[in-house]
Amino acid sequence: MNILSVNTALEAQRQNDEMTRPTEASYRHGEQVKRISSWAAILFAPTLATGLYGTSFEHMPEPRWTFGYPMPLALMLLCGLVPYLTFRRRGWP
Repeated sequence: MNILSVNTALEAQRQNDEMTRPTEASYRHGEQVKRISSWAAILFAPTLATGLYGTSFEHMPEPRWTFGYPMPLALMLLCGLVPYLTFRRRGWP
């Protein structure tokens, strides 16, 4: 083996290392985007329901109903908990 073949092998190894670094960075970036997206999906339904119930309607049936506020709160919790558990089972967030 001469010095030229050793140099060629070392150069090939260096180029291979340079090629894998962006791939690892892209993978980490994709994982972060997946995590942020899953949290956005988890918080979407409760945020939407909170915005709807935060508005003042002239004829709201909820104040006259016994479960007028506990039921929407339970539904908001459920709408956030179901995606959370689904994503957690798949190893996302």
